[in-house]
Parts: sequence; structure tokens; C-alpha cells
Amino acid sequence: MSEKQIAQQRLITFLSDFGDRDPYVGIMKGVIAQINPRLDVIDLTHQIPPQDIAAARFSLMNAYPYFPVGTVHLAVVDPGVGSKRRAIAVEFAQGFLVGPDNGIFSGVLSQSPAMSTTGYAYAAVELTNLNYWRTPQPSNTFHGRDIFAPVAANLASGVPLKQLGQEIDPASLVKLDIGECKQTSNGVEGCIQYIDYFGNLVSNIPASYVQGKTWYVQAAGLRIPGCETYSDVNLGEILALVGSHGWVEIAINSGNAHSKLQLDSLGNQMMVFHVLAAFDETQL
Repeated sequence: MSEKQIAQQRLITFLSDFGDRDPYVGIMKGVIAQINPRLDVIDLTHQIPPQDIAAARFSLMNAYPYFPVGTVHLAVVDPGVGSKRRAIAVEFAQGFLVGPDNGIFSGVLSQSPAMSTTGYAYAAVELTNLNYWRTPQPSNTFHGRDIFAPVAANLASGVPLKQLGQEIDPASLVKLDIGECKQTSNGVEGCIQYIDYFGNLVSNIPASYVQGKTWYVQAAGLRIPGCETYSDVNLGEILALVGSHGWVEIAINSGNAHSKLQLDSLGNQMMVFHVLAAFDETQL
């Protein structure tokens, strides 16, 4: 790696389901530091539930806009590690994505599609250039250490995307289908796409459907009022509101809606049946 490339270094964000008990996060940071000790790495979270690609998708989708253009987003939630799933790097308007091709980046790319900002035809590559791996014989259980971390470090240090591997069609990247909200005659129906640390149930219904309206959510046999803040209801009462992420969510003031309502995700896929409905009461 040249001095010129190192001078062009970018920020790295790091998201995983590794938790904080084991040394996996530290090991990957060590690999990055071996390549370029001057790189800054910001931990988004390492508390994604194990193998929960949908939660990782949502978390990264809601975090990337808050980082400088050119940031390298390293994400490793990889239940298919060691299989034939592709290892990829993708360029988009805000920066780069590095990780497994399992749908983890589909949320980001639904908002900001893959595109080359350098004039090259390349916007996505499969990571086939072993010169940028830690070892040509990577572990079948830790591609984060042996492939993704060194690739992210090199990319953040100025190595061009096209040098990292074989060009692939961005349209061929895996998309994680969490379902889309659907407008009905008197409202909109959607599903839960994420459950946060506080037990708030985040739907796939964007704020635009309820802004400027009197509305409520119908879920779990309950009619839940649409509010502006958590404190619009008494302690322990259930409500719906638009969260800071811009999606309609169900919450309990100083409580846990997930535990109370027992609405859960199914494996890595969020609930596919319609559990939420937001209505404009003027239409009823």
C-alpha cells in the first residue's frame, strides 16, 4: 500500500452480532490496525441478535446517513459463512459496504442504490482478489477476520474498489424481503421490521402515511392511539408514534411493548402477516 493511498484514508464503521464476551470484535480491529493503524473504526453495534440479518439490515440502514461521504461500512452477520454465499464490496453515493451477500445491505441500497462515484464501471465486486485477504486459506467460520476486515482496511486506505475482485451486477445482490406496507381503502397495513433494546416494535410504515392525520394502530386485538411523544400517555400505557428513525412504532411509556404484546420476529424474517394498520379517522 502506497503512502498516497494511506493519506486518502476513510472512516470505517463496524456492525456485527459478535457481542462483547468473545474476542472476535477485537481480533477484527487488530487485523485492520495491522494494515493501517491510523484508521478510525466506529462501532455501530455488536449486539445484533445472533444470525439476525433483518435486525442488522435495519440498524445499518438507519445509521449510514449520519457518517461522512466515503465511509466504509463493515457489517458481519453471516450465518452462511463458509458456504457459497458471496463476499462482496459495494460502492454507493455515501460510501462503501463490505460484508456477506445475504441481504444485510439491502436496506441501505433500497435508499441509495449501488453506483460508482469514481468514473469506473464497477459499483459492486465479489471479493476474489486474495492479495487483499489476510490469508489465501480463510477459516470457514471467520470470514470477518480473514476477508472482510482486511478488505475494509485496504478500501479505507485508498485501494480502488475494482482491485478487490470480480465485477458483479448490483442487481444480482441478495435482497432481504421484509414485505412492503400496503395502502388500503381506509389506511395502510404493514408489519414489524425491528424490535429495539427498549422493546419498541418498529413497523415498516413510514411517517409520511400518518403525518398531519388523526390515526391509530390496530394490533394484537388492541386499538392503539397515535401520539407525538411517549409522555402523551400515562406510565405503563401503550401508544404508537413515529420514532427518530422515521417509522411508525408501538411502544409503552416506560415499559416494553415487545414483552407486553408478545409480538415477535420469526427467525431472521420479520412477521409477514399484517399486524399493524394505521388509519385516518376522518375516513371512517
